[in-house]
Amino acid sequence: MDLLPVEIKVNIEGEVAAALSALRGAAGAMTTRRIWFAEDRNGVAEGRVPLLDSGVIVRFRMGGGSDDLTVKLRPCTREQLVGRFAATFETTPFTYRIEEDWSQDHRVLAASLTHDHPPGALSGAVEPGADTAAPIDAVQDQFLHACAPAVRLDGLAALGPILSTKVDDVPLGDLDVNLEAWSVADLEFLEASIRVKPKDEDAQEFTARAEHKQRKLEDAVRERGVTLSNHPENKTRRVLTALAQAVHS
Repeated sequence: MDLLPVEIKVNIEGEVAAALSALRGAAGAMTTRRIWFAEDRNGVAEGRVPLLDSGVIVRFRMGGGSDDLTVKLRPCTREQLVGRFAATFETTPFTYRIEEDWSQDHRVLAASLTHDHPPGALSGAVEPGADTAAPIDAVQDQFLHACAPAVRLDGLAALGPILSTKVDDVPLGDLDVNLEAWSVADLEFLEASIRVKPKDEDAQEFTARAEHKQRKLEDAVRERGVTLSNHPENKTRRVLTALAQAVHS
């Protein structure tokens, strides 16, 4: 079985603006976007996130010159990725990725299908009362039907907006790091991430190299006076849970 790329993430909490400044230095331009997530309307009314609990994420990103809609399975298994979705592909306007997602000692498999859209094309779907599932196209629907057949995208509501500020390819030591800050309600998060791609190596060698890169990323963040978060839940779950509970209350 082919080796998969690994996306390695570290999360920072508290004084996000100062941490972003400390890590970013004089690196390139920041991109600002607004992010929404779709969730089951009935679940949200009860303060729950059943779609996320079933391992499905539906994300809208708008701004920064382009919009996109992503349907992601996380966590998932290689066995459930069947048919055309057993391997990555890229064909305009779609990008399909399969990769491991590492954060601290948590490692899961994720598969995501992103559809690029013209600016403004998705804005109607996140309006109050809109059919948030309407822009999910036939290929994304096929992806879910084939790989997560128990999940139904009926009666979705949009949660957001989350303000995203991102800087790509920031040099930290000899690493090229992507920084992304999220802000919504009273929550602020900063994530630093790198992607490690397999080379001509076996699984054991690749894992050892990725683990070395993970330690280097953590050390590079700490060396700039930034404290890593020890919270066990990722920022997507924390934000969606908080937004759903705000609707419920």
